Amino acid sequence: MSLDVPAPDPPELQPAFDPEEYDDVDVQGDEYRREELQEYLEEGAWERAFNEWAEHSDLGEREWRIVTDLELVRRFDFFWDDFADRVGYHAPGLPEDWKERDIHPALDSWGTVSGINAGLTELGQVVSEVLKEEYIEWESAFDAPDDLPDF
Repeated sequence: MSLDVPAPDPPELQPAFDPEEYDDVDVQGDEYRREELQEYLEEGAWERAFNEWAEHSDLGEREWRIVTDLELVRRFDFFWDDFADRVGYHAPGLPEDWKERDIHPALDSWGTVSGINAGLTELGQVVSEVLKEEYIEWESAFDAPDDLPDF
């Protein structure tokens, strides 16, 4: 499947935000290099990664419209995780209480919600990989342990 939509503008990263605030992130170190990552996103990493992701995305235009209506893309975060020698990310998602909160009229099933959340996580992963493989030239100050999970 493929999603045929133009790439949105890249998210604006917040240099002062500490990734440790996320429930799903464990970062060692304190230099997140968001300014440099923001430059890379704006120089083409975001568009390249988005287009790569969209080629294989399971999201349809209806689900993507929900994502854009709720401005979820702007809530992505990317940061350098020096200890793991990778670009970490936090993908936005729809909350578990989406039905009670009535956050969007087109949200009608758990399948739609989980599909959107999974799709955004996959997008974050592709962006992270493109940044690391094609843009980042700096070296980690740490030797990454061999037992880190591949994301």
